[in-house]
Order: sequence, then C-alpha cells, then structure tokens
Amino acid sequence: MLSNSRQVPNKQLRSVRCPSEELTLTNCAIVHPKEFESVRHVEIIEASGKFIFSIRSDNNVPPGDIGFSAVQRKWANISLESRLMIKPFSFDLRTHSISLLTVEVDFLSKKTTNLDPYDTDKLAPDLLQQFSNQAFTVGQQFVFQPSDRSKKMLIATVKSIEAIDLGSALSNQASKPNKIFSGQLLPNSSIMFEKSTESSVNLIGKNKGKMQHQSIINPDWDFTKIGIGGLDREFNTIFRRAFASRVFPPELIQQLGIKHVRGILLFGPPGTGKTLMARQIGKMLNAREPKIVNGPQILDKYVGESEANIRKLFAEAEEEEKRLGPNSGLHIIIFDEIDAICKQRGTATGSTGVHDTVVNQLLSKIDGVDQLNNILVIGMTNRRDMIDEALLRPGRLEVQLEISLPDETGRLHILQIHTAKMKEHGKLHSSVNLAELAALSKNFSGAEIEGLVRAAQSSAMNRPIKASNKVELDVDAVEKLQINRDDFMYALENDIKPAFGVSSEDFELFIRNGIVLWSEKIQEVLEEGKLRINQTIKSEMTPLVTILLEGKANSGKTALAAKIAMESEFPFMKFCSPQSMIGYSELAKAEAIKKVFNDAYKSELSCVVVDEIESLLDYAPIGPRFSNFVLQTLKILFKKLPPKGRKLLLIATTSEQELVKDLGLYQSFSKVIHVPNITRGSEVMAFVEGLGCFSNGEMSRLSNLINHKFLSIGVKSLLDTIELSNQATDALRIDKFIDALEDIGGLHD
Repeated sequence: MLSNSRQVPNKQLRSVRCPSEELTLTNCAIVHPKEFESVRHVEIIEASGKFIFSIRSDNNVPPGDIGFSAVQRKWANISLESRLMIKPFSFDLRTHSISLLTVEVDFLSKKTTNLDPYDTDKLAPDLLQQFSNQAFTVGQQFVFQPSDRSKKMLIATVKSIEAIDLGSALSNQASKPNKIFSGQLLPNSSIMFEKSTESSVNLIGKNKGKMQHQSIINPDWDFTKIGIGGLDREFNTIFRRAFASRVFPPELIQQLGIKHVRGILLFGPPGTGKTLMARQIGKMLNAREPKIVNGPQILDKYVGESEANIRKLFAEAEEEEKRLGPNSGLHIIIFDEIDAICKQRGTATGSTGVHDTVVNQLLSKIDGVDQLNNILVIGMTNRRDMIDEALLRPGRLEVQLEISLPDETGRLHILQIHTAKMKEHGKLHSSVNLAELAALSKNFSGAEIEGLVRAAQSSAMNRPIKASNKVELDVDAVEKLQINRDDFMYALENDIKPAFGVSSEDFELFIRNGIVLWSEKIQEVLEEGKLRINQTIKSEMTPLVTILLEGKANSGKTALAAKIAMESEFPFMKFCSPQSMIGYSELAKAEAIKKVFNDAYKSELSCVVVDEIESLLDYAPIGPRFSNFVLQTLKILFKKLPPKGRKLLLIATTSEQELVKDLGLYQSFSKVIHVPNITRGSEVMAFVEGLGCFSNGEMSRLSNLINHKFLSIGVKSLLDTIELSNQATDALRIDKFIDALEDIGGLHD
C-alpha cells in the first residue's frame, strides 16, 4: 500500500521552472538540498487530484521553491509561482513494486517525421537506467532520450502499471499481476513500448506491445443492410480482395510483406449499381469521407492545371504517408466516368496531348517511384475497353469487377428493396407477386427495376384523381390506395423497356404478315432453328451457335430469321441490319456492329440477327467493291466466343452465297440453311391458301390453271403479286394474278 513519510514534515513550496534542460530529462521535481533530506518521493495535492513525483536536489533551486519541467506542469496542472503543499511520500514495495510498465511513446516534437526504427530491446534498458527507483503513475508523461543520441527525443505516457505481491512471491504462493495506479520502478522491471495511431514512431523489437489499431470497417455497419440488390457476390469479392488485408494490424501486414490493393475498377452497363456500390463502400469504411470526382472535372483549359488537379487529390495522402508511414489512415478517391481522363495514350486528337499527361500523372501517383500504401482508388466506367492498359495492371486498378445485369434472384432482391416501404405500410396489394415480376423483367438493370416500381406507383396514383375541370383527389380512394399487379403489368408493357432487352418492334415488323408454311422445306428451316436454340440454351461446350440463311433475294430469309429469334424468347435480341446504318462511314459501321455484339455479351442468353451481309459490306458486283474494314470486323465477331457464363445465338442472312464463300465468312457458321424460292404451282396454292385472300371459287379456278406448272418466285414477290391482283375487280383478279406470275416468276408448263 502507499504511505506518507511521517519523519519529515509537510512543506509549502513555490512552483518554478526546472533550472536546466539536463534536469528536465530526469523526470524528477527539483528542490534545494536542505528541503527534503533522505526523501525520495513527494505527493502534491491539487484540485485536479493527487500527483506523486520523485525528487532530486540541486543548488540552483532556491530554498522554498520546487522546480518542474513543462511536461510535469502540464500533467499535474501546476501553474508557475503557485504555492503547493508538498508531502513526503514512500511506497510499500511489497505491493507497489512495478513488474511491468507499459508506456505509449511519440516524438517530443510533433513536427518531427522520422521512420527510422526504434529498437525497443535497446530502449527498455535505457529507460531503466535513467528512471530506476522513480515513481510512476498511470497517465504521467515524461521526456525520454535514447542512449543513441542520433535518435530523436521521445515523450512517453504511462498507459498501465502491473505489480506482483512480493510477500506472496517470497512465500512461493502463486500470485497474479495486479493493476495498480502508481508504483516504484525497479532495476529489473519489464518495459513495454506502444504507440498511438497518430504516432509516426517506428517501433521494432520484442518489447513492442500491441498498438491500438482502429478497425477500418465502421463498427455500426451491418452487412445484412447493404441495400445493393443482386450484387452480394461482387461486394464479397471486393471485400476479400481490397479490404480483408486492411482489417489486420499494420505490424502483421509488415511481417507478411503484404501490399494493399490500391485500385478497383467497376465496369458494366449503365444503371447496374456501380455508383451505388462505390457509395456503400465509402459508408462501410471507418475512414475519411471519400473524395468523389467526376472524370471531366479533372480537365482544365489551362496548361498543367489538369495534372495539378490529379496531384491535389493525392496531396493529403502523401503528407500523411510521410508523417505516419504504415499507420496512416486510408484515403479513398472515387473517379466516376474514369474513361474521360484515362483513354489509351496516343489516341487523343489534337497536338496538346493533355489526356496523355493526365494518364501519366495518375499512373505515377497510384504506383510510381514513391509508392503510397494508404490510398484506394475506385474507378467506374461503362467503357473498360477505352482505358489505358497500364492503368489496369496489378499495383494500380488491379481488382476489375464487372457489374453485370442482375439475374432473376438479383432482380427479386432489388424489387424487395424498392417495395419494402410499400409493404411495411400496407400499400402493396396481395396480388403483386415479386417472384413473377422478377421472372418477367429479364435483362432489366437495377435502375430500370427502380424505374419500373416508380412507374407502377404513378399508375396507381393516377386512379384517385378525378377527371373534371379541376384536378381533385378522391380522399377515400387515397387512403385505400394500393399498388396492385395490374399497375406493374401496365408499367412493363408501356412505360419501362430494358436497354439490353428485345427490340420487338424490329422483329415484329419483318413477320407482320406471319409465316406461311407453304412447303415442308420451310418447316425444316424452322425445326433446324429450334434445334439450334436448344443447343444454345443447353450445351456447355458451344456457347456460340451460328446459322447462315442463304437464298435468292425476296425468298423470306429475314422473316424466317426473325421468326427463329422470336421463338427463342431470349432476354436479349437485336437486329443488325444495313437499314439502321445508312450514311455510316466504314469506321462508324464497324463500331455500330461491334456495339451490338458487346451489348449481347452482357446478357446470359442473347440472339443477334445480322441481316444482308453483302449490304453491310457495301458490296457492289460492278468493280467489284466491298469494305474490307467491315469484313474483318464481321470475321472476328462471328468467331469470338462470348464471356464465361454467356451464350449467343447468331443468325445471319445473305443473297450472295458465293460472295460469302469467297470472302472467307462461310466457314464461320456452324450450319448453313438454304431458303428456297417457290418453284411449283402447288406451292403457290399452299401459300395463297395460307393467306386466305381468295374465295373458294377463285381458288378452284387458280388450281386448274397453275397446279401442274413451274416458276421461280420469292415469297416477298409473291405477296406483292397477290396484293396487286386484289386491287382488280373480282372478275379479273385471277387473270391479273396469272399475268403477274408469268411476268415475275416465269410461270410455265
């Protein structure tokens, strides 16, 4: 226990400054030699508490004064020239002999930045030699000069004190260390050094304690409430690759030689949740507020300012890295639309080369000569292909994650998130089946699903509005308002269409008159199409299935291709036709074709119809002439396999089979299907009967005239002929039809 020394009386002394810098390093209060003879420690009682000091005598302190260093005065809250009651003090060494002293160290000068290692195995003997037999109290601060004078002076704060009951130890009784508030340091006491999170002191050695490590994950963060539907797998991948290593203490990371991930690239179609995920990462981390920068904001009209803007983003992280080293906090920089400033070098037009120098500056900051280990750069883009390759290598944006369109489970999760409040307040009707909506909303992005919910809400909110001269609300209807299944169905059919969905208008346009099975050959074409659809869906070995429909012009190839595509019911179907590229240059046409295929790769199941290959190639038989640029684009895309987990059905049409063979495109197709012309009168009868455009009497007369004759006509030309004959009078309709068949189809015996 602690005890006051009763032999020497209490004294009232005046507080003064310590007489010399050398004495400030002793951690002792300085008194005149005649003041306290044979007293080792004194106790000072202040309003803020009791403080115990070891004392040392020196003739430079006048009688009646007691000298304190600035550090001691700050700790005990002592004012200069104040009168203090000083009591002699002694420790009961049986219970207050320090066995373990744990101190937290930092540089005495806060401006000092020095990452040279301080060996705690050498610091411990130095501290014992300088301060042995002195009094120490939890919270006490003292100045400490290592014996190696090249090392900077340290300030230490007593963090904890442990003592062993010497009485129990001498009697061989087991005793556990006791936590005490103050005690006397012995020559054989153990010293443990720690540093705070703000300290830049680099401690090494066995006497280094566990540093206080602030978890990088926000303690209030709940992973079950991320609010990112359908992206759990991607979020877990980011956490594993980029943040798992940052959860561990810096000293363990140093021992393992780990370098933290410094960059993440999120890419994918618009509206899939890239920005939302970056926002949630910022909330999850117990770090500074992320710096969010739009790519175009970096660019400046003045020379050198764009590069300076990049440097400013990293300036704070650089300063802290120099000051705190491995203990620096994490700095997050989020670049939205990063492709605006990180295009492939050498591709920028103009003579300024601004884009190139911005890319160079960003590369050097993320992973240059002076590496920063306290940054995390998150880039987001829809166009990963435009970003400079050097930025995508390990050490820079090394974690590259595609945020793709959500699957059915993901869509259900997103719908649950956006309808949660409606469900909570009883505004979601029981007829709404979210699982059904998830199945119907194929290839919807997260943003489009949110738009679908909003559209359904607006449809429901329109019901209570009374149609009159004034806009009025039916109060009773408002209170009973619920969003039902019909609201969602209306929104699906009329309001929200997926950007990567089915361009149904294009397909319906080509089969607006239906498909007439005028011959078994047409049925065989459709059956072959069904087989190829099943192959695309079920096969694990052929993710790319290609079909070429070839035949004479107007034979109905495009209509059959559209029919096969529609029967597939794939979530992504797109027509790539020359009609949509009128006036395009070769480069623009190649880019448009490439975009169709790139969009198809973003869906699990896709169907692309490439119509009239010869027209896409700008083929002209006189010359002859074709676009080699577009040809090479088609050759590559027809053979390119979709990404893992994606499947593509490609249907192409051509009226120039020999051209396709000569240009080397023929072997790109797994199946070539011939679409024949109508060549027999009986086939004409079957086609006309399928349309039902003539009366029974006209059909009987027509059969007698053409049933055993031959011709060659495409279904499109035959359809035009039928429409032309329908404009004549009933008596002349069949005669007009026969004349047209003779002129166009070469009807003969």
